[in-house]
Amino acid sequence: MLHAKRLKIFYAVQATGNGHISRAIEIYPHLQKYGEVDVFLSGSNYDLKSDLPVAYKSKGISLAYNQQSGSIDIKKTIKNIRLKQLWGEAKYLPIEKYDLIINDFESITSIACQLKGKHSVHFGHQASFASKEVPRPKKKDLMGELVLSNYAKGSRNIGLHFEKYDRFIFQPIIKKAILNAEPCNDGHFTVYLSQFSLEILRKYFHQLNKFKFHIFSGEVLNTHEDGNIKFLPINKEVFNKSLITCNGIITSAGFETPAEALYLGKKLMVVPIAGQYEQICNAAALVDSFHVKSIKTVDENFSTHFYNWINTASSKSLYLTETTEQIIDNVINWGLSSKVN
Repeated sequence: MLHAKRLKIFYAVQATGNGHISRAIEIYPHLQKYGEVDVFLSGSNYDLKSDLPVAYKSKGISLAYNQQSGSIDIKKTIKNIRLKQLWGEAKYLPIEKYDLIINDFESITSIACQLKGKHSVHFGHQASFASKEVPRPKKKDLMGELVLSNYAKGSRNIGLHFEKYDRFIFQPIIKKAILNAEPCNDGHFTVYLSQFSLEILRKYFHQLNKFKFHIFSGEVLNTHEDGNIKFLPINKEVFNKSLITCNGIITSAGFETPAEALYLGKKLMVVPIAGQYEQICNAAALVDSFHVKSIKTVDENFSTHFYNWINTASSKSLYLTETTEQIIDNVINWGLSSKVN
């Protein structure tokens, strides 16, 4: 339902990884139908280029990784946090001039809304964790739960997840390039494991020399081949093509890429980033609901995991029952409502 009044929309996007930006690129044209949209990009852990109209930008809180173990470097991440600076940015962020504030897990906007008493909608994958119905691992992480609950808050939660676990949760937003694709199998495996160094990936994927891999990494500047591996820089069109034509995909347990793989009916193996509780929760959901293979790390046991994976049945496919347009219409209507869930 389009509104007669043209809205001024503030859209805050977390930039720790490419997934939030990828979703924002897809959502932006739909938001434009309702009014003028200004984007706030916060964080520096991304490689994906976009033409989003970034009106405000911040280093925010960016994650640091130990690329040998594929885990979050907690000490380095904490060292990079500048609380005084974040508070100052929140104080001067001009959210008061907007009719609607949409926040995709961004902390500065959350603080600004609390300081200025502004209503906002927390929209995205992390917002779904407000529901106790969303799958968690058998052993919950108290600190992880606190982060998911308090890192970014809104007056209302509108979540996205692999399944509709609760009334305020919608299915994933899949980009048009994937929705309109005709998947096929050219035999290669697509790999995106940004938490690991190329040195680690080269070592263990070379051992599987009977198979071909497309490894995407922010460390790669130019496409080149090395034995059974093609190394590629981050490029959304090239990545989409590799995903659409692959035999299977091996990636971290984020949200957007696994959802796209399941929608395309591809075999999926996930390696959750160690220390990132959201990804551990995602892995639990993928294993339980979609029969996805999940492993802890890429090490000397990787070849065994890989052979076990390719010899098992394919993952369960994801079927969409809602369009992006319908989801965004709900975001606008629920976001403008004063009702809090």
